[in-house]
Amino acid sequence: MPASPAGASTRALHRTVTVNGLTIAYREAGPADAPVVLLLHGFPSSSHMYRELIPLLAGHYRVLAPDYPGFGTSSAPAPDAFPYSFASLAEVIEGFTQAVGAADYTLFMQDYGGPVGLRLALRRPERVLGLIFQNAVANVEGWNPDVVAQIAPFWENRTAETEVPVRNLLTADTTRFQYLHGASRPERVAPESYIVDQAGLDRPGNDAIQLELLHAYQDNVALYPAFAEYLRARQPPTLVVWGKNDPFFTLAGVDHVKACIPDTQVHLFEAGHFALETHVDEIAAATLAFLDRTAP
Repeated sequence: MPASPAGASTRALHRTVTVNGLTIAYREAGPADAPVVLLLHGFPSSSHMYRELIPLLAGHYRVLAPDYPGFGTSSAPAPDAFPYSFASLAEVIEGFTQAVGAADYTLFMQDYGGPVGLRLALRRPERVLGLIFQNAVANVEGWNPDVVAQIAPFWENRTAETEVPVRNLLTADTTRFQYLHGASRPERVAPESYIVDQAGLDRPGNDAIQLELLHAYQDNVALYPAFAEYLRARQPPTLVVWGKNDPFFTLAGVDHVKACIPDTQVHLFEAGHFALETHVDEIAAATLAFLDRTAP
């Protein structure tokens, strides 16, 4: 491992940049000229979910963690002013990488980060140095069937009735559940993690934003064959760091990545959906070892 450049700080700085007229907030740490690790967050979180991982990676890598539109402290225009889809999120994040001078990067993807990151990979495969999956699925079998049963009617026919179980995903109880279910070290889950996420969900008008994205998630499912073809054809260096007690995404998601890319390195943890809350040291160690082998 190379020595850390003199003066390089692992402390995350909180910055903003304008992309397509939107203010995109992001956290950045590490040497400006080091290989880039792009951390893409999940629902209902923001770059806040990476607050403990960032300094552990930033000694030798430039770490960037943006907030999507509608999340964290980025702009959150109403749905009639911005088309909330995963294609739009990917377009904004691609613009973000250009604005901050990240010509290429390793993608660290959790939950929503999967379809956002894989869209980036489809659009600009030459910019992707490697992939890290942390509880982000790219196949139908990777979903818990019970979750699919609740959301599928909403995808097929969006009505006030089919919206009810999806709105339940926006409640404080569900947000706390996402962080604590399956966590073998619940005492390590910081309460502010789910409190901060819920504060974002509870902002006036944010429910409309989240419902638009949850409805648009079906577009990701339609792209699963294209994602699989990209993985099989490009064979990017790939790491999986996975909480195996995830109530939403099953180990079949891991099997799928491994089937597409046989050289995938897999690390499973007794953790839930937000595995970084309980196993950040282990995940950081696996990530650093992977980056040291694959990043230029």
